[in-house]
Amino acid sequence: MTIYDVAAKAGVSIKSVSRVLNNEPNVSPTLRTKVEEAAASLGYRRSLSARSLAGASSSLIAVLVDADLTIEHWKSGRGSDYLGRLEFGALMEARQVDYHLMIELVDHNSPDLERDLMALLNSIRPEGVILTPPNSDNTVVMDALDAAGTPYARIGAEAAFDRGFCIEMDERRAALEMTRHLIDLGHTRIAFVTGPVAYGASRRRLAGYRDAMAEAGLDVASAWVVEGDFTFNSGARAMEKLHETSPDITAIFASNDDTALGVLQCAARLGLSVPGDLSVAGFDDSPGAGFSTPDLSTIRQPVAEMAAAAAQRLIPPLRRLLDGDAAARVIVPHDLIARQSTARSEH
Repeated sequence: MTIYDVAAKAGVSIKSVSRVLNNEPNVSPTLRTKVEEAAASLGYRRSLSARSLAGASSSLIAVLVDADLTIEHWKSGRGSDYLGRLEFGALMEARQVDYHLMIELVDHNSPDLERDLMALLNSIRPEGVILTPPNSDNTVVMDALDAAGTPYARIGAEAAFDRGFCIEMDERRAALEMTRHLIDLGHTRIAFVTGPVAYGASRRRLAGYRDAMAEAGLDVASAWVVEGDFTFNSGARAMEKLHETSPDITAIFASNDDTALGVLQCAARLGLSVPGDLSVAGFDDSPGAGFSTPDLSTIRQPVAEMAAAAAQRLIPPLRRLLDGDAAARVIVPHDLIARQSTARSEH
């Protein structure tokens, strides 16, 4: 089926069909409905390459993700649950209006970052870009997008909330609540495994942990805060280190679920019972958190919903449906999920 078939079916001109399919402004609702119904009845799908050659809108949304962490996840053989949920949330929105989604790896440490980004934007000409941490706080990335005139949405931004659309959750508050949960269970010696230093989420979650400890009048020994990088292996390494330096701790709060699952595995290898000897908590509520033994207490971060909200604000047909509710900054709710990996301290 071609655009000519759609025009004939709808009884309108080729130009009218083109205006509707390219989401041009000043199209009457009657014309839009007529063309969309004709296209649907014929099973017509627009050609991405043809639109690109014609200089029309690309109907393409790009997602920029951290190359280092994504590659590290895949090298470990575990993949990235965060990326999968993010892709699903954005893709479900895009498919509603025949838009396409492209995932691009970005090395935020590259000295050629600006040049590489401009080449990418000129090559694929996306109508919008979703930025994930740490790209969502990278001024080089945002400056390049501004220079190209490309709209962008920032997931988990830490600052400069006047730039782009910002979709986030209160990670500091969420980490405080999880630490409080452990304290309410009688734990006073609670360790924390951080995420990568380049991620604002790492700093916010660590700050929330420290907030709760200070609120309860509990000191935090320097040995209790162990550096991690959001990966399973870093959780295992952190557990080994804490077992050597701080054998008296009764709980570990890891800054994401992958890290917490690494803690769980290593604890079992060391002969520690969870939650009998040690309570363990994570952050994200990834699928693995519900399947581990024991299942993992965690903070549910609605990644798919955040990606969907980003897509809604970047895709013109979806943005129109927001009816003036396209706020420049959206804070989504979180939930504390208490499962079997945390229990009352017996120490």
